Amino acid sequence: MDRPNPYAQGLDRNAANFVALSPLSFLERAAAVYPQRRAIVYGERVQDWRTTYARCRRLASALAGLGVRSGDTVAVMLPNVPAMFEAHFGVPMAGAVLNTLNTRLDAEAIAFQLQHGEARVLLTDREFASVVGPALQRLGGQRPLVVEVEDDSAPGGARLGEIGYEQLLQRGDPDFAWQLPADEWDAIALNYTSGTTGNPKGVVTHHRGAYLNAANNVIAWSLPHHPVYLWTLPMFHCNGWCFPWTMALVAGTSVCLRRVDPALIWPLVRRERVTHMCGAPIVYSMLINAPAELRAGLAQPLQGLIAGAAPPAAVIEGCEAAGIALTHVYGLTEVYGPGAVCAKQEEWLALPADEQARLNGRQGVAYPLQQAVAVLDPLTLQPVPADGETMGEIFFRGNVVMKGYLKNPEATAEAFAGGWFHTGDLAVLHPDGYVKIKDRSKDIIISGGENISSIELEDVLHRHPAVLLAAVVALPDAKWGEVPCAFVEPKPGAQLDEAVLLAFCREHLARFKVPKRIVLGEVPRTSTGKVQKFLLRERMQSASAIE
Repeated sequence: MDRPNPYAQGLDRNAANFVALSPLSFLERAAAVYPQRRAIVYGERVQDWRTTYARCRRLASALAGLGVRSGDTVAVMLPNVPAMFEAHFGVPMAGAVLNTLNTRLDAEAIAFQLQHGEARVLLTDREFASVVGPALQRLGGQRPLVVEVEDDSAPGGARLGEIGYEQLLQRGDPDFAWQLPADEWDAIALNYTSGTTGNPKGVVTHHRGAYLNAANNVIAWSLPHHPVYLWTLPMFHCNGWCFPWTMALVAGTSVCLRRVDPALIWPLVRRERVTHMCGAPIVYSMLINAPAELRAGLAQPLQGLIAGAAPPAAVIEGCEAAGIALTHVYGLTEVYGPGAVCAKQEEWLALPADEQARLNGRQGVAYPLQQAVAVLDPLTLQPVPADGETMGEIFFRGNVVMKGYLKNPEATAEAFAGGWFHTGDLAVLHPDGYVKIKDRSKDIIISGGENISSIELEDVLHRHPAVLLAAVVALPDAKWGEVPCAFVEPKPGAQLDEAVLLAFCREHLARFKVPKRIVLGEVPRTSTGKVQKFLLRERMQSASAIE
């Protein structure tokens, strides 16, 4: 008879030795240890960690006073302003789930997400009134309570809120006794992402994953204590890649910015002595192509995370010349933003610049606290040879993977089939163990850091009465990395031109999703009628966008 395991006897979890992991703990510590250090800078406004903690507790208390409870959703349609940062703490402190809405979407998409996520409260900014207003009208009597976030620097727009943000905070208690989640697996955020069908899917993430990926950012980037971080990355993108929580962990300073504009960014970098920033290739391209007088006088090196399609060598080299040291990361909303990093090796520094750019342009290896990123055969789930040539699909596994898709068990089961998260991105594995993307099986186009579903665009084009068949692929673009290109076959006898179709698309799509080029003519397909997209990609040289 096997003897009882002595390590399983009388050694149970209790309040003294087990606490749920949550990034909310980081805020409490930052306020206790560094109460007077700068937490937020926005224009002339400077806010320390003690004040930030009190305001987040006020928000949580006020939301609780509105009846917001565990399992409720609070949506935000905000730019990178202090209220957006505070919502990342105040909302989950109330036990609710934070839904950061993509400010570039149209009214139809926003209405769907508010309804599907069952938002109880919406924090919004007048800059987006022209989209939020029609979205709320679509909801009828199911609309959430709207809170107006006031900002004197916001562009003009209608006031939609039933109460102001500052007025709401005054209702709250700065000493509100918030609680850590009962279970670290509890949801902390909801983010919508385009799927292979073009329909948005609600990615649900948990406190444990947010805690670990905030720490991942610190470890993978060797982030020091008290960095000065410039918010060029939208906080609505995967909760700003978890950087609101990361900044609390290291008691850093968040320099908030409503819009990406080199004329604003370079002076801010110098004035605030910015040390770190994140963004898509287009952001860095804009910065390095700004007038030389704007870029002059950088006091210290600027560290930058870059994601999306691999940046062109010219961007990497241009950033180096401008004093920006880039680290390439890769991930998806389903893995909390960055889940892999192109970890730099010292010996690369001795290589020619073009070879360094090639090595640094890869998607890399798993984040330190992510269990694994692998390139597997999508059918057998066996590893592909590490030869840099054999194509497979990228898979993730670990604690920094989503709970699943909200109200979509079929999509969740499909995404997790075989015990791995299926990204749909096709890649090779190099002999040194670094991953390199080669194509996208999802037909998702990454343009300036935004995911665009080709299927969604095709659906819109197919609505036009003169369109017989439409197919959308990525067109390489020096500025955006990739842009959508549509191939359209008119119905027999129908008259179509590019201008008419573009105008039609603008009526039904957010501006950034509209095809940048439309090619009229016969669309190649197989004998069974399936579109041969690989031929279209060859015509557009789409693969070069991610080489």
